[in-house]
Amino acid sequence: MSEAPAAPRTASAERTGPVSLLLTPPQPRSGWRLLPARVVAMCAVELQKLRHDRTELYTRAIQPALWLLIFGQTFTRIRAIPTGGIPYIDYLAPGIIAQSAMFIAIFYGIQIIWERDAGVLNKLLVTPTPRSALITGKAFAAGVKSLIQAVVVIVIAAVLGVSLTWNPLKLLGVGLAVVLASAFFSCLSMSIAGIVLSRDRLMGIGQAITMPLFFASNALYPVAIMPGWLQVVSKVNPLSYQVDALRGLLLGTPAHLGLDFAVLAVAAALGITAASSLLGRLAR
Repeated sequence: MSEAPAAPRTASAERTGPVSLLLTPPQPRSGWRLLPARVVAMCAVELQKLRHDRTELYTRAIQPALWLLIFGQTFTRIRAIPTGGIPYIDYLAPGIIAQSAMFIAIFYGIQIIWERDAGVLNKLLVTPTPRSALITGKAFAAGVKSLIQAVVVIVIAAVLGVSLTWNPLKLLGVGLAVVLASAFFSCLSMSIAGIVLSRDRLMGIGQAITMPLFFASNALYPVAIMPGWLQVVSKVNPLSYQVDALRGLLLGTPAHLGLDFAVLAVAAALGITAASSLLGRLAR
C-alpha cells in the first residue's frame, strides 16, 4: 500500500526558520528610520579615524592648558576684568572649553576636501545616503571629538582648582551645548569648503575667522564692557550663546539657557542645510 503524498509546504512555512534568513535579504530601512540610521553610520565611520591616530587629541590639549595656566592665573591676580565676584580663572574655563571645541570644528572642511581629492567623497555621493545625512554625520562626529576635548579641559580646570559643578544633568547639558555648537562650526567650515574648493584657501579663511569669533564673544570678558559695535557682533555670534550656557551650567551664574540652546539648535540646523546644499560643488 503506497504512502500518502506529503502535504505541500505553505509559503508561510518556507519563509520561517533560520534558513530563510540566509536566503532572503533583510528589508532595507525606509521612511523615518532611514535618515537616523545613515547619520549614525556616517558618524561612526568618522570616529573610527580616532582609533588610528589619537595624536590630535593630545596636541590640542596643550593650547587650552596654556590659556588656563598662564592667561587665567595671571588675570586672576590682576583682577582687571569684572567677573561678578568669581575668580577669573573660573570665569575663563567655560570660554576655553568653547574655544577648544570651536578650533577642532572650524577646520573640519579640510578633511572633506581631502576626501574629495582622494576620491572618497564621490563614492559616498553615489550611495543612497542623503547628502543631509552625510553632512549631519560628519557634524556630530566633530561634536563628539569636541566633547572629548571638553572633558580634557574640564579635568585640567578641576586640577587647577576651578569650582565646577559635577551634577550629572548639568554635565549632560554641557555636552549638548558643545555638540550643537561644534556641529554648527563644522558645517560652517564645510560650507566654506564648498565655496572655495581649496585646502589652502580654507586654511587661510579658517585662521582669519577663528580669533575674531573668539574675541567677539563673551569667552574672555563680559559683553557689558565691550564697545557698542562689538556687543552687536557678540549677540549674533553663536559662540557667545555656547559660553553663556556653559557658564550657567558649570558655574551656576545667571544664564538664558532656553535662548542659548534654541540659538545653538537653529544655528546647527541652518549650518547642516547650507553645507548639504554646497556639497555637490566639491564633487564637480
